[in-house]
Amino acid sequence: MAALSQKQELRSRERLLSLLLSRILKAELPRPVYDALGELRRGFVALREKDDPKRRQALVNLIDRQSPEALGQIIRAFNIYFSLLNIAEETVSLRRRRQLVQRGSHMWAGSFHDTLLGLREQGVKAEQLQGLLDKLCYMPVITAHPSEAKRRTIKGALRNIFLSMEALGDPRIRGMYRDEAMTRLSNQIRILWKTDEVRAFKLQVRDEIRAGLSYFPQSLFQAVTLVYRNFHKSLRDVYGAEAAESVKVSSFLRFGSWIGGDRDGHPGVTAEVTALAWRMQAVTAYEEYLRRLEGLSDQLSLSMRMCRPSTEFMESLEEDCRQAELLFDKRPNPHPQEPYRRKLEIMRYRIRRNLILVQRAMDGTDVSFEEPGYASAQAFLHDLRLIRDSLIGHGDRDLAESELQDLIHLVETFGFHLLQLDIRQESGRHTEAVAEILKAAIGMDYLALDEASRLSTLADLIANPAALQVDVGALSENTQETLRTFQLIAHMRRALGEQCFGRYVISMTHTASHILEVMLLGSQAGLAGRVGNNWYCHIGISPLFETIGDLQHSDAVLDQLYRIPVYRSLLDAYGEGQEVMVGYSDSCKDGGILASSWNLYEAQKRIVALSDRHGIHCRLFHGRGGTLGRGGGPTHEAILAQPAGTVRGELKLTEQGEVLFYKYNNMETAQYELTLGVTGTLKASSHLVGKATEDRKDYLAIMDELSKTGEAVYRDLTERTPGFLDYFYEATPVREIGLLNIGSRPSHRKKGDRSIGSVRAISWVFAWGQSRHALPTWYGIGAAIQSWRGDDPTRLAKLQKMYREWPFFRTLLSNAQMALYKADMNIAGEYAHLCQDAEAGQRIFELIRSRHEEAVRQILHVADIPRLLAETPDLALTLQHRNTYLDPLNYIQASVLRKLREAEGEGESPWLEPLLRSINAIAAGMRNTG
Repeated sequence: MAALSQKQELRSRERLLSLLLSRILKAELPRPVYDALGELRRGFVALREKDDPKRRQALVNLIDRQSPEALGQIIRAFNIYFSLLNIAEETVSLRRRRQLVQRGSHMWAGSFHDTLLGLREQGVKAEQLQGLLDKLCYMPVITAHPSEAKRRTIKGALRNIFLSMEALGDPRIRGMYRDEAMTRLSNQIRILWKTDEVRAFKLQVRDEIRAGLSYFPQSLFQAVTLVYRNFHKSLRDVYGAEAAESVKVSSFLRFGSWIGGDRDGHPGVTAEVTALAWRMQAVTAYEEYLRRLEGLSDQLSLSMRMCRPSTEFMESLEEDCRQAELLFDKRPNPHPQEPYRRKLEIMRYRIRRNLILVQRAMDGTDVSFEEPGYASAQAFLHDLRLIRDSLIGHGDRDLAESELQDLIHLVETFGFHLLQLDIRQESGRHTEAVAEILKAAIGMDYLALDEASRLSTLADLIANPAALQVDVGALSENTQETLRTFQLIAHMRRALGEQCFGRYVISMTHTASHILEVMLLGSQAGLAGRVGNNWYCHIGISPLFETIGDLQHSDAVLDQLYRIPVYRSLLDAYGEGQEVMVGYSDSCKDGGILASSWNLYEAQKRIVALSDRHGIHCRLFHGRGGTLGRGGGPTHEAILAQPAGTVRGELKLTEQGEVLFYKYNNMETAQYELTLGVTGTLKASSHLVGKATEDRKDYLAIMDELSKTGEAVYRDLTERTPGFLDYFYEATPVREIGLLNIGSRPSHRKKGDRSIGSVRAISWVFAWGQSRHALPTWYGIGAAIQSWRGDDPTRLAKLQKMYREWPFFRTLLSNAQMALYKADMNIAGEYAHLCQDAEAGQRIFELIRSRHEEAVRQILHVADIPRLLAETPDLALTLQHRNTYLDPLNYIQASVLRKLREAEGEGESPWLEPLLRSINAIAAGMRNTG
């Protein structure tokens, strides 16, 4: 479909959804509210076309005249407009991809077909591809952070609307059937309107676990099976059937989670909560396997008279039948001539037994002495593969490679644990625990030791853990809780399989001793140690380097760690190499987007090079957020922009905030997003079967200068501008975000502490996005470019060439374009008026405005384009359309913030509810604000 017709189709769907919503609003809203809604919408559209101060003031006056209840209704209407707009865009994108598939063309960029074709054209043969696939692993890690505002009920309602819109696109639906479909769609929009999007209570960790797990039965289980099916099909299409048969494709998807395991600054995440997370994950996996086993039993009704199962299968079935006589109390076999059904019925019983035991453990029953149905996921997989191989053996390959193979891929991907749960804690908690244990056990003042003495002491104690005999009950509650966490890891690895536990992530890792402290605490739970001369290790530790300073000396910390013989012995025993996590959020908050991006880029290169010199396999774990200021942006492009040679078949990254909803709420989009992640990893790893491209030294030197200038300009604003922190707390809704029931974690580390160190990076970025400053995502870029190029045209030409040739630089400036486009200084100025010190507020705002204008001007010069997003017109059109709804919402929020703060201390304010609704709505409109 041509670009213009795509645009027309999008407009058509938007108009339909808008019309249906308008009819509902006209019937439901009081007439004055409905009229005000229309006037605001039309008025701000007109202002985008031509600015008119008088009209703007009239619209502001109209907002100020509305009651809290009326504003709440208006905000809800705009919020739903955003949701319907998202659905229109998503369905049109899906339709475009399907059309490309139907044509049998090159397919869409980032598809398996497109990627494998590119590899083949580069000269990668099937046998070389095998080596690449053997290493391939793409692992999204779902996390819970206070930026995802949508309730699970709302997500379900939006999924129903998406499906109805999809059905309307079916050419077979005509006449009365189309009328019925339209009525169904209208009713679903009515339900969405009458469902409250604001939670009545603050989320608990259990709610966050449940919300994260809901994506699996809703979309991810089916999306994963389709990803594997599409890969196999593309492999045959591109490399041919014979070559495809020779290539063995192991399951290359894995999923991780931090929900229920991330205890950094979160008092609600205890050992009991983490155990609950593990068990809820297992229940989700078992329930899916039971559902699919039932479907296979209905399907595989093959009779012994019509086929000859393999000897291995029949021997397994006979052994199962002997056990079944005891299990089923000698009841008659319902499938005497249907061997696969008999086998599947027993398998269902065994999985149901596993499910029951986990559910009883969740209820507090001791099940440690009871036998599970299946001792491991590998035993379950063995049975599934027996059936598959037997089917293939008597000529039923198509049956073997359909729903049965889907289930095999699911079990290979998810096991009995569903998600590899990472545990995260801040380094200081481990230091305190170790210090207390050493003081109680051997009278040592650990905190008084220097780094070298700490490392020597820790290494000796890990090798001789019996030296630490201590009465655990006499220790502080914090230390007891830390020890319970390690004991829980050991227990759950035995109960659900060793893959249930991912890594132990240490946030704010500053020294090598921070890693050895965790290893010592793990040794106290039997997770690491030595028996005779044989070392063992069942815990992988991931240091997290997240501030600018920590990123800059990350390789020095690791070098010191790698040189410790005890740690090397444990790492060798662990057998999975070293994982290192790099954090995007705090580094951006700390030094700005340029310094953050560049220090992350350089740190990754140094970490991988250092690990290579030590002969250690290293996997990088990217702590990306949803917004650009926290490492967000298009995943595929971000992967390709990683330093050459640092992606080696494996990629692990966090999926945070509202990104989970936009990627995974709909199965069709989830399939697309997972494919982009896998193909990005494949492309970035192609150096494993070819030649890695090296960065140009002149480009590196230029970026180094740009980064230093950008960081200096950013720190000059955030650290040295008088009144800046007051501006942040008063010209954004950061204080009020903490009142919104969208996450279980506090928005501040220390309540009432008005400092940049107290506010969390997530809330920092979220608040700037709400007020349309979007400051962390672009500030300092323009000044850095201007400083380096000056008025020298040859230097500008050099930057333009960097933009064309270097994926890192191009991605950095492309993301900055989107951030600058979403920022709006006219609207940010409305929030600046909320500052108590009006003169200081205006002074700081004018500084930010001038830097914004400078950034736009300089990026346009470097990209050599007439306006922002000129290279991505579809994105520009989408964002432009959103502004017509975002603009009134921001003016409403600024007005409500002023009234709410004026009434502070007078009891519960009626303005709080519309304010909370506005945060939800603006987050929906901005999409990647957290």
